[in-house]
Amino acid sequence: MPETRTHYRACHLCEAICGLEIKTRGEEIISIKGDPNDPFSRGHICPKAVAIQDIHNDPDRLRKPVKKVNGQWQEIGWEQALDEVARKLADIQLAHGNNAVGIFAGNPNVHNYGNITHAAVIRKAIATQNGFSATSLDQLPHHFASYHMYGHQFLIPVPDIDHTDYMLILGGNPLASNGSMMTVPDVKKRLQAIMQRDGEVVVIDPRRTETAAIATRHHFIKPGSDAYLLMAILHVMFYRGWVDAGHLATLLDDVDEVRELVQQFSPELAEKRTGIPVETIVEMTQRMVETPRAVCYGRMGVSVQEHGALCQWAIQLINLFAGNLDVKGGALVPNSAAGYVKPGERGAGHFNRFQSRVSGLPEFGGELPATVMAEEMLTPGEGQIRAMLTLAGNPVLSAPSGQQLDEAFDGLEFMVSMDIYINETTRHADYILPPTSALEHDHYDFAFHRLAVRNTARFNEPVFEPEPGALHDWEIINRLSQKLGEYKGIEVKTFPAPSVIVDQSLQYGPYGKYSEQGQSNAEDKLDLLLLRNHPHGIDLGPLKPSLPERICTADKKIRLLWPEVVAEVKRLANRTETLKQNELLLIGRRHVRSNNSWMHNSHRLVKGKPRWRCLMNTEDMQARKLVDGDRIVITSRAGEVQTEVEQSDEVMHGVVCLPHGWGHTREGVQLSIASKQQGVSINDLTDATVYDKLSGNAALNAVPVTIRAAS
Repeated sequence: MPETRTHYRACHLCEAICGLEIKTRGEEIISIKGDPNDPFSRGHICPKAVAIQDIHNDPDRLRKPVKKVNGQWQEIGWEQALDEVARKLADIQLAHGNNAVGIFAGNPNVHNYGNITHAAVIRKAIATQNGFSATSLDQLPHHFASYHMYGHQFLIPVPDIDHTDYMLILGGNPLASNGSMMTVPDVKKRLQAIMQRDGEVVVIDPRRTETAAIATRHHFIKPGSDAYLLMAILHVMFYRGWVDAGHLATLLDDVDEVRELVQQFSPELAEKRTGIPVETIVEMTQRMVETPRAVCYGRMGVSVQEHGALCQWAIQLINLFAGNLDVKGGALVPNSAAGYVKPGERGAGHFNRFQSRVSGLPEFGGELPATVMAEEMLTPGEGQIRAMLTLAGNPVLSAPSGQQLDEAFDGLEFMVSMDIYINETTRHADYILPPTSALEHDHYDFAFHRLAVRNTARFNEPVFEPEPGALHDWEIINRLSQKLGEYKGIEVKTFPAPSVIVDQSLQYGPYGKYSEQGQSNAEDKLDLLLLRNHPHGIDLGPLKPSLPERICTADKKIRLLWPEVVAEVKRLANRTETLKQNELLLIGRRHVRSNNSWMHNSHRLVKGKPRWRCLMNTEDMQARKLVDGDRIVITSRAGEVQTEVEQSDEVMHGVVCLPHGWGHTREGVQLSIASKQQGVSINDLTDATVYDKLSGNAALNAVPVTIRAAS
């Protein structure tokens, strides 16, 4: 009998990156538990972690490349697959130009460091302006605000949750998400600790979420109106003379101009638009400025709406003007061991260097908003996308106007996907190139250590050896890019293994051999070897103030205003209510057992009470003569779906709620468990023509819909 082995690594299924203890016997996983010696997660795990074995062992997971022949999938060898894919992509680009091929990268890419380190290789080989990713379906407003204000898209302050005494959460549900744009394992205990030290947690959300249920207070808010609340808080701060940026005051210009901009956003206007009383707004503002350690945090609910970037800009200003930015217990920029951001660091970002062909939306960081992806495929003419490469993404379920995207992918001349599943998007592909399982390769959490509420580092060794002939994602990218370059007659430089890149980043990071920051002892300089000798990870200490010396703007100051944000404030001021009689506002929701559509093929994650139903307030159900469990028709400008309704007064009057990532019953999907689930895709209702005008991010929340009983 094979020996029992114990492995330590991070969970890769959400942003919390909890430490795991995995016991195996040969190729069998015996148990998955939280690692009590992990300095960050402290033994905590959520229900998703034990499902890692389901994904690894999933009989539906592709192990070898497949090619569609006469509508049927056939396994082929790697050399044939890579050669045929490269040749076809090159032929299309040589005939129609580089922009005839588009790229979409999904959320799982940030959970897999080979995709992060090597994405630049395939992007350079394809050299298209039609690049898209889940960033503009999710967190682009965060990057947008940081790029313009601090000069770098990854210089993102996060709540110092372990030391704060007042936390205002807008549109975030960390008990379900385990934190988001805020890497925070064991978040329930961390939030409860705030209240145990006589602090407060206040949640603003149209739904009484799992987080709201344990908070000190919860206030309902009309979906899509958060910008009025945030601007009113700024208004009160200036009106009451509560503005004090502390040690950052010397880095600010245009404070008076901000004062003028927010003057028209009174608490009375905010009450009218949001439903939150004036006295509540003033009290929240006072608590933010008078509590020595306080922080404002906003996530999906405020990001994926028409004013998402404006909301994230206003949140930065609130923390700044309340003296809570770059201070203990406020919002701090993590000092990540690898991927550390300092002035002059690569990847700072850029904005509006080019625009999309059809609608003229600006790029950010070299990517166009995913909201224009379908029209770029469907609209004929020079520059039309004729072929697509998708990397671990399922935009048919995750992007707005999903039915239109379905049509667009179906009409492509050629499509290739790097994915482990035949899902709602990859079913349209001509070739699918499956990388190794997450447990078959090493890993370092580049993205999430940059957003962590405590500075730690951990390197994950593989649990299993890859199957013979299997390729890691970065190996697929290197080899495909080389072949594509050969066919196009261009030179493509490939990258070494991701572990080599991590080692280099660690050594030049704030704790490494070549550090300029001097944050580690000379005899204990961090590199990959040292990290490998600490399988539980290394604790690098709490977050610390560091923003002034790390600002990446040209004048080393915090940029409060720029022309586009001023125009957006004025647009908000002139906005009128457009909701029609009998319309409701649709919002999404998250569950701790789910992250994205790729997790719905695990029985242990989808079993139990149906989590795909539409939640609806009792008063709204009675007005439509509906009862619990009825079949309903939900209609928006973009589409129509049928599903079941569930009575729930956790959603406010006038609001309905559907979860993200469902709708697996389409023809050609080969997900045996997910396909049996009855849920529908919320993104068959969201509208690609409605988006955040400032950043281009998708507006997936506050969608006007009508609901009626199904015939």
